[in-house]
Amino acid sequence: MHRLSEDISSRKLEALVAYLEFKTLNAAADALDTSAVSVHRALHSLEDSVRCSLFRHEGRGLVPTEAAHTLAGVARDVLGRLDRGIEATRIAAGYASDRLKIGSLYSLTSHVLPELIKSMNQRRPNLQCELILGKSRHELLPRLKQGQIDAVFAEILPSDPDLVCLPMFEDESYFAAPLGSPLAARETIVLAEHVGEKVVTLAEGPFSAAQLAERFRDFQPCVVMEVQDIFTQMNLVASGVACAVVPGRIRPMYQHLVRFIPFAESEGARQTIGLSVMKARERDPNLLALSSVARVFVRERERR
Repeated sequence: MHRLSEDISSRKLEALVAYLEFKTLNAAADALDTSAVSVHRALHSLEDSVRCSLFRHEGRGLVPTEAAHTLAGVARDVLGRLDRGIEATRIAAGYASDRLKIGSLYSLTSHVLPELIKSMNQRRPNLQCELILGKSRHELLPRLKQGQIDAVFAEILPSDPDLVCLPMFEDESYFAAPLGSPLAARETIVLAEHVGEKVVTLAEGPFSAAQLAERFRDFQPCVVMEVQDIFTQMNLVASGVACAVVPGRIRPMYQHLVRFIPFAESEGARQTIGLSVMKARERDPNLLALSSVARVFVRERERR
C-alpha cells in the first residue's frame, strides 16, 4: 500500500486552497483564522513534502505554478470528501450535524415553511437550515434517498418502506380564475362544463397538463402555457392570461388577486402534505427536532 508523507496534512492543504483562492497570505490567513506567517510556513512545508516547486518568488509574493493548481484541485476534492465522510460518520454514530438541508415544494414557501424554520431556529439556534426547492415530490424524494437532503416537505407516500412520514394537513385543489373573469362569480365549478377554457399549467407534478388530463378526464382545456413554478403560474392568472387548477395552500398569498373556486364534490382532489425522512435516520437529533416542530404546527393548525 502506498503511504503518504506524514508531513502532508489537511491543514496544509487548506492553506494551499485558501492562498490560491484569496491571492494573498493575509487574506488566506483571515479565511483560516490564523496568521500570515502560519500560512507561509504551511505552504513552504507542503512544497518540501511533495518534493517539487509549487511557487515562484516574485519580489515578496508567491506566484503559484501549474503544479500548485494541480495539487489544489486534488486538495479540494480530498477535503470535500473528508468533510462529507466525517458528517456521515457523525450521523451514523447518532451525532447531529450543524446543518439541516430541507427539501420543499415551492407552494409551501408562502407560509408553511417560514413558520417551521422560525420554530427550528428558536429550538436549535446553532443549527443552520438550508432550503432546497423542488417542483414536485418526484424531484425531491430521490435526492432524499441519495442523502443530498435530510428531510422533505411535500405530498407524502406512506406506503414507501424506506420513509417515515408525518401527515401535516389535507390540501384540496381549487380552480383559480382572474378576478375579472365571468367564472369568478361561481360558487363551485364542474370542469366538464368548461371544455376549451384557457389554462396555464405547471411543467411537472400533479398540476401539470398530463396529470390534470388524468385526474379530470372530461376536462379538455386549451393549455396556453406551461411554467416551472407556481408563483409564475399564479401571477399569470392574476394578470388575466388564463385560469389554472392549483393547490389550496397557495390561497393565503393570492386570495386578494385571484378567485379560488371550489370544485363540485365529485371532482374534488386532495393531497396529503407532510414531512418525510429516511427511516434509517429517524433518530437523528436534528430530524427529531424537526418532527417535533412539525407536530406543533399540526396541533396549532387544528386549533384555528
